Amino acid sequence: MPTNVIEITDVSKRFVIRKEKSLKERLVNFGRSNLHKDDFWALRDIDLSITSGSTVGLIGPNGSGKSTLLKTIGGILQPTSGSVQLRGRLAALLELGAGFHPDLTGRENVYLNASILGISREQTDKYFDAIVDFSGIEPFIDTQVKFYSSGMYVRLAFSVAVHVDPDILLVDEVLAVGDEPFQRKCMERIKGFQHEGRTIVLVTHSLDQVAEICDRAIVLEHGRVTADGAPQEALRVLRADFEATRQVEIEKAQSREEGAKATPRARISGVQLLHGETLAPVDSIEPRDSLVVRVDVEPHAELADWMLGLAIDTPLGVTVFGTNTQLLGSAPPALTHGTSFDFRLPDLSLGEGRYSIRLALEGLDGQEIHRLPEAAHVEVHGDGRSQGSLAVAASFAPA
Repeated sequence: MPTNVIEITDVSKRFVIRKEKSLKERLVNFGRSNLHKDDFWALRDIDLSITSGSTVGLIGPNGSGKSTLLKTIGGILQPTSGSVQLRGRLAALLELGAGFHPDLTGRENVYLNASILGISREQTDKYFDAIVDFSGIEPFIDTQVKFYSSGMYVRLAFSVAVHVDPDILLVDEVLAVGDEPFQRKCMERIKGFQHEGRTIVLVTHSLDQVAEICDRAIVLEHGRVTADGAPQEALRVLRADFEATRQVEIEKAQSREEGAKATPRARISGVQLLHGETLAPVDSIEPRDSLVVRVDVEPHAELADWMLGLAIDTPLGVTVFGTNTQLLGSAPPALTHGTSFDFRLPDLSLGEGRYSIRLALEGLDGQEIHRLPEAAHVEVHGDGRSQGSLAVAASFAPA
């Protein structure tokens, strides 16, 4: 049975934001300083347990507390209240250049960084060639790191972190700095760690990366955990929150342009999924069935120069099909009243699984009018002979 290697108990972290802009203002306001500072709670009442061998993605919007939580786990920040307990050796890639001294060479920083991670000089000697080889910056290893590019920083830091035999690896977004071949190499090493049963906690804005490598995802918003579970469910919650925020921003922008409390030009008022042959309502189909997506568009004023888009997404948000009226060469007419339109999708070769239908109404100038990220859902029932989003009548026989 897996044991808990990270125990986070009732952790909160407060930062004090001071309004004084200079030392002089701070001295003048010293006696009444509480009037000139605000408390910002980056984390509130976090309770989490992470088991050995799991790969956990921390996701959420900017400012949600992901990096603060990772630094608290790594011991860089101490919580205002609560506790964090770890079991095993920890290696952390928390920010660009952390643990490096700019005036030392890459070689000297390898030994410095390894010592910070608890590795002796003799052990580092043993790992040194492998570290440099993995980083791919051997020609610059005796150059001061202040002359390194951001990619070279990350290459060397990641290489040290993964060669010091950590039980727990913390990674905060820094891999996005490396080029594609290095990112691929990092992903291979991370998957190797997973196979070896090591624990990885990853902060990233790449939701596809979370879907690919994590077996658990935790959504943070305003310093609190709002979802914790399978990546599929956590990503659905996060994308729904992103979409709600986006709709609020669109409505605000339209209000500014058209006056306070303005209504959108139009909206998608209804969606039906129909069988392609019988036009009977359906919520499930077989692979290679035909599907009709009937969309009701309701204008609030005359709607001209518009287009309608449709996409089919997997539960992890990966688009397997997308089109719009412009791509289809079918310009919709100007509307003055509610009208229904059909997207006909013949011979839909979807693999077994649950898919969501995404719809978007836009002006031809690219301005979004209305969007439904999960307008409808359809279940595809396969025969169990294949996996993935594509249905293929595959067979196997001697050549």
